[in-house]
Amino acid sequence: MIAPRFTRSECTAEMPASAAGDRGYWAQCGRKDDFGRSVTLGMNQTSISVSEFVLLCTVDSQKISYTIAVLTMVYLVTMFGNFLVILVIAINPQLQRPMYICIATLAVIDLVGSTNIIPKLIAVLLDWTSIPYGLCLLQMLLVLYLEAAESLLLAFMACDRYVAVILPLQYSTLITDKILVSAITVLNIVPAAFLLPNLIFIIEFSFCNTNVLNYCFCDYSALVKIACNEDPKYFVILSSASFVFGACPFGFILLSYIRIAYAALKISSIEGKRKTFNTLTTHLLVVGLFNIPLLTSYVLTGVGVKLSTEAYNTMVIVANTVPPMLNPLIYSFRNKEIKINIQKLFKST
Repeated sequence: MIAPRFTRSECTAEMPASAAGDRGYWAQCGRKDDFGRSVTLGMNQTSISVSEFVLLCTVDSQKISYTIAVLTMVYLVTMFGNFLVILVIAINPQLQRPMYICIATLAVIDLVGSTNIIPKLIAVLLDWTSIPYGLCLLQMLLVLYLEAAESLLLAFMACDRYVAVILPLQYSTLITDKILVSAITVLNIVPAAFLLPNLIFIIEFSFCNTNVLNYCFCDYSALVKIACNEDPKYFVILSSASFVFGACPFGFILLSYIRIAYAALKISSIEGKRKTFNTLTTHLLVVGLFNIPLLTSYVLTGVGVKLSTEAYNTMVIVANTVPPMLNPLIYSFRNKEIKINIQKLFKST
């Protein structure tokens, strides 16, 4: 049974002086505070009725304005770059080939992913910290789904480049439209299948002490940490997903690029070698920025290693905001055909 709802002022009479300004106190006060938490009375751990979560983003107060400005710039550049890539590929039939369709798919993932995270992140930094329960779960599931889908897509794109460089004469027979459709279908279905256990676990969660997520957006690990029904299985699924969608694709990408680099060493032209290694380096930079922070944070969390809130926040935010901004530059604007069609688009307008 949920206790009667009271205001913050009605709790202060019982509040110790040391708890003033402590959000955690209000979850144990046995009332509803102005963070939207309605909890049961008593000292025992009893579940609270959660209609919303409060995001507590740990950022140095002196850096908040700077962080908001940077995130705004990153979001605008991400939106412009990825939308331009999608538009150019969509209106030019000659670009509707496997490699370019993969680039357009990556741009769509980046657009949705950035829109899912950055605007809310900026709002939290502006002190609009509450988020409805349903929207929080939607944001969290989208983050997990898009991270998995992008990881698989980057692995397929590495495979595409491997075939193009190592087996150029067989490219048209190995990378067909049918293979492309199958790959895109898989990278949508498999992450969705892995999300089902997460969704089941989330439904099981009950909250005893707080609805404050010590994080900048809704994150699975942060949600598990405030749930009162602790169970190792909740982190096992995270570790498994990190291996399947993180370590395996990342390892495949590295092996593919090592093989491409080895083939590049046999190129007699110095210019050809330079061009190939330059492409590999920039691709690996983006793949590394996406995979390494996520793998480090998720795997360490999954095996029980406690990271500082600031370190965990930084790694996951970098992985979800920086690569979507860089991907159009790395995969698209340096591509001769896309660059020519972009120039034509602006000349025609």
